[in-house]
Amino acid sequence: MATREQLAVIKAARAGESRAQLALGSRYLYGGSGLPRSNGTAFYWLKRAAEQGVDDAWMMIGRNIPYEQVKELSSPSEAAVWYEKAFDAGVAHAGLTFARLVLENTGQFDRTSHARAIGALSFLASHDDHQAQWLLAQQMQILARDEHGEVRAEFGSLLPDGTRLEEHLIAEAAHAGIEQAQYALLDKAWDSADHAAFERDAAPLVERLLARNAAAVAQMERDADVTAGIVVSAEEAVLLLRLAQQRLRASQADPRAAGHMLELAALAGNPEARFELGLLCAKMDRQGERVFMEHGLANFKKALHWLELAGEGGLAAAWHAMARIYSRSIYSQRNLHVAMQYLERAADMGLVEAQTEFAQISWRNRRDDRINDVRALYWWQKAAAQGDRQAQDALQPFSAGAGQHAWAAAAMAGIDAKMRNVNPFLCARVELAATFGLSKPEALLIDVKQADYGHCLVVDICDHYARSKRRLVAIETEAQRATLSRICRLFSDVDCSLSGLEGNYRQRQYRLKTSFPELA
Repeated sequence: MATREQLAVIKAARAGESRAQLALGSRYLYGGSGLPRSNGTAFYWLKRAAEQGVDDAWMMIGRNIPYEQVKELSSPSEAAVWYEKAFDAGVAHAGLTFARLVLENTGQFDRTSHARAIGALSFLASHDDHQAQWLLAQQMQILARDEHGEVRAEFGSLLPDGTRLEEHLIAEAAHAGIEQAQYALLDKAWDSADHAAFERDAAPLVERLLARNAAAVAQMERDADVTAGIVVSAEEAVLLLRLAQQRLRASQADPRAAGHMLELAALAGNPEARFELGLLCAKMDRQGERVFMEHGLANFKKALHWLELAGEGGLAAAWHAMARIYSRSIYSQRNLHVAMQYLERAADMGLVEAQTEFAQISWRNRRDDRINDVRALYWWQKAAAQGDRQAQDALQPFSAGAGQHAWAAAAMAGIDAKMRNVNPFLCARVELAATFGLSKPEALLIDVKQADYGHCLVVDICDHYARSKRRLVAIETEAQRATLSRICRLFSDVDCSLSGLEGNYRQRQYRLKTSFPELA
């Protein structure tokens, strides 16, 4: 409970007395004397005192209120004033807070403020402030990405040798233990395929991670379910994944140790790590080839668990891997039907390899189900759209240009408005033949409504014309799609069977010959 003296100070502070505001802010800052410690309340009173010109107030703000707190207590443009004053008065770490307030809220400051913030970082970095070195390196990366040259115009004079200085600053910050800088160096080594540097810098970080999660690692060593708590961030999970991948590619790979790293990252929720762990448990690589067989038997149950989680996390390759496991003869619960379900799921997610494989399997089994050839063509088209050469070659026989349409092109030249009014259905069939390369029997007998599958035209008149063969014609252009849609609308309420409005096959042939005598 506040004493009489405290109540008097509070009353004076509320009345606008600057010295009372300073005293009250100081007491809230350090606590005691019947008042709780509260940086938020302290900042409020110190700011009011600073606004009245009390220098000690902004000095106390610069010394004691960190960036993480002040960004929640005040607008950046208002707070930056006090931190810049404190920095100019000799409070070094106030300059770091000032720079962050400006550079992380650039829209609220002008070009001059940006330059002063960079100048503060440069000064601190030159005096071995490692946090400032890291922040300055980040700003130099932004400078390198600035396409319009605006940042370069502001800060170019302060950063004379961009790339080399940036690397030096990041290295200094990393060696001083700034974790963000360490991860920046590791990202750079990984992206540039500098495996030796990545291994050297990643190993100590991973050792600390494994030590921090020693209880979970011990359970992994016993091949038991991990029930211990996992303390791994998303960034650390990526590090574990990458080091495990690198060590699995080594000539003397240790799958067990790499598996522990992958499992930690997988438990932290990294989908790629879950995928890699599933492959490792199945003793399989990304191409489905068997690997590490000398290190024991595959654990398909565990592999399927992690692959399913990876697939649910958005990795199509995980569903593809599950399809391969279920189709393997060495798996006791082999199930080709389930394998096809997972393969189709991977294809649905856009995996080219799965699309091509699913198309090939469907085409081979086209006699088992009449829709399989339609399904195969659909997935070949999907894979071809992504540039797969094998799928593009497979689509060649289904092109409309591969059909016989010379007669239809000649007939189209003789179609006028009068003929379209007299024989609309016959003209539509001729146009369909010209567009998709149909023969005369195919054009006259095709059931237009049943033939349209969206991505292809199914030409199947075997029930009415024994010498024909079922075939598919791919719909390749917008013009083909528009033509087919228009003709389908024309036939929407028409019975296309031989007992319908157009008559039987002989009647349709007769109508074609009399309407286009030149075709005879």
